[in-house]
Amino acid sequence: MVELTDWIGRTNAVEDHIHAFPATALAATLDHDRAPFTNGDPLPPLWHWLYFLPIFKMSDTNYDGHAALGGFLPPVELPRRMWAGSRLTFHQGLQIGAQATKHSEILDVRQRTGRSGALVFVTVGHRLTQAGTCVLEEEHDIVYRAPPAEGQPAPTPRPAPKAAFGRKITPSPVLLFRYSALTFNGHRIHYDQPFCTGSEGYEGLVVHGPLLATLMLDLLHREYPSAHVSRFEFRALAPVFDTTPFHVEGAEVDASTLRLWVRHENGTLAMEGTASIEHGSGGARQ
Repeated sequence: MVELTDWIGRTNAVEDHIHAFPATALAATLDHDRAPFTNGDPLPPLWHWLYFLPIFKMSDTNYDGHAALGGFLPPVELPRRMWAGSRLTFHQGLQIGAQATKHSEILDVRQRTGRSGALVFVTVGHRLTQAGTCVLEEEHDIVYRAPPAEGQPAPTPRPAPKAAFGRKITPSPVLLFRYSALTFNGHRIHYDQPFCTGSEGYEGLVVHGPLLATLMLDLLHREYPSAHVSRFEFRALAPVFDTTPFHVEGAEVDASTLRLWVRHENGTLAMEGTASIEHGSGGARQ
């Protein structure tokens, strides 16, 4: 019998051409007012999630829109799979118009039991290289869990801290569909409302974890347009749904460190993160 921990150490490598169109399409999706990306432009941080996408046939699709169990990731049979967080180091930006390679390795698989039942945590390490140089390193945490039992109390939410800057986002099915399409993400919780609220028991369509993280760094660059992000880490605390607006906010810890978070409309935290920055010629916050 193969154990889930037998997947530790498995590796995979994927090559991709960093085309301009996905970046231009995401810029439009995020309401950026800019010209289309062209070859030679640097890719904004976290936008590498538009590339190196796993392609699988419809016949290899699971009931929830994900790829069937197995393959590179271990065959965890718990039905709910979520992006729990990431830790990223940006050595330099990916260049649009060139080939790149993503090297991945299963770093850890942990099985636990929490208040919600069985849990499996999988940590995957990624190294992105371009022209033989490592441009980005990432550790990506994935959590698998069973649906909550009926009547099970929800975790106590944490209040968000006081923000120095922020913006309000009103999510829509169109926003979630466009991000799903750009990332070839077939998970039905992001666009199939009857499945999401009926079969899965969520309050509404679930806003993608990586989209929330992308909006956090998007806010950083709106406030500090000349800053270079050297490191970013974040973790998801609670789901965000399309039923109400949410807020992306932040505050300075010191001159080179920013705390960023996503706040529900009721004031509780949904995601939190920390970014290390280096100021460019434009100086500090605008």
